[in-house]
Amino acid sequence: MDGNNDKFTYSYSAPTESERREIDGIRKQYLPKEESKLEKLKKLDRIVNNPPKIVGIILGVVGTLIFGLGLTMCLEWNMTAWGAVVAAVGLIPAVSAYFAYKYILRSGKQKYGAEILRLSNELLGQDGKGE
Repeated sequence: MDGNNDKFTYSYSAPTESERREIDGIRKQYLPKEESKLEKLKKLDRIVNNPPKIVGIILGVVGTLIFGLGLTMCLEWNMTAWGAVVAAVGLIPAVSAYFAYKYILRSGKQKYGAEILRLSNELLGQDGKGE
């Protein structure tokens, strides 16, 4: 009786160049990402500038639509009194859009302004004491 039937075979094939690129692309998605100072500066700038724009646009569009509904009620549906009320209500968010934008922008600048100035001075090679 021959007990040498227990054989172990192993084969290896290296990935091709295109497979290596694909593997590396997937691998990079899971590596911890280090932000450069410029990327951090851009991110902070977006944090300061985008929320006021979004709020301002939403308030402006909603107010304009309500105001337009009021005008339609006045001019097309012969509901002058109610149309005037609805149009006046629509003016409130439309006009407040500018003030909300300025307020949110100012608070963002106060919150992140020092860090943005520090990073920008570092990137420009200045000491932060003015030019």
